Amino acid sequence: MLTGIVSDLGAVARIGDIPKGRTVTIEASSTLAGLAIGDSVAVNGVCLTVTEHDDESFTVAAVEETLERTTIGSLTAGAPVNLERPMPADGRFDGHIVQGHVDGVGHVRSIEVEGDAWRMHIEMPCALGRYVVEKGSITVDGTSLTVTGVAEPDESRQWFEIVLIPHTLAVTVLGDAQAGTAVNLEVDVIAKYVERMLGGRRLDSQRSQKHSMPCVAGSSSSSSTTRIVRTKET
Repeated sequence: MLTGIVSDLGAVARIGDIPKGRTVTIEASSTLAGLAIGDSVAVNGVCLTVTEHDDESFTVAAVEETLERTTIGSLTAGAPVNLERPMPADGRFDGHIVQGHVDGVGHVRSIEVEGDAWRMHIEMPCALGRYVVEKGSITVDGTSLTVTGVAEPDESRQWFEIVLIPHTLAVTVLGDAQAGTAVNLEVDVIAKYVERMLGGRRLDSQRSQKHSMPCVAGSSSSSSTTRIVRTKET
């Protein structure tokens, strides 16, 4: 189990191809301590298995399922990545329950600077909206964050807001985000279990509704809000 507290900021060293998948070799520091083949490491919130490692880097493999449902397939050499190893049984629980099982891909729509902090507006797949509540937790690229605002259930575009403090901006990949950046999202697993036990609908199949598709046609444009203050041009 993970908690969404990023422990290391790594960098992609190289990408390799395997049948129906790819390997990603990542340079890291503290993540390598005691690391063994077969261990799990969350990479931008995606729980992956270590297949190789040395004193400077480790390699993980991602198959088609992972590449289709997350942003791992878009990583390139040099890209920074959030890293977290599973929490030990006697470890401190600082974030919330995170599995490393990405539910969908969202897109940053605006970033508003508030002093040293950022208020980030993220559009999410429609299927995830019912699991996100104000003051609840959500995982964005492996980072446990508090929801500060969320769309009403009947809104045509489903979105939520988070506020990032300077420390989070400095030690995670979210400090490099811009309008249009794709991010891995994992909603609170407890909400999904409760819905299932109460006889509600399961999380919509990502195969029938593409995980990165917006709620309405045309909403992929970053012009969906006028509050963009940090874009690719700035």
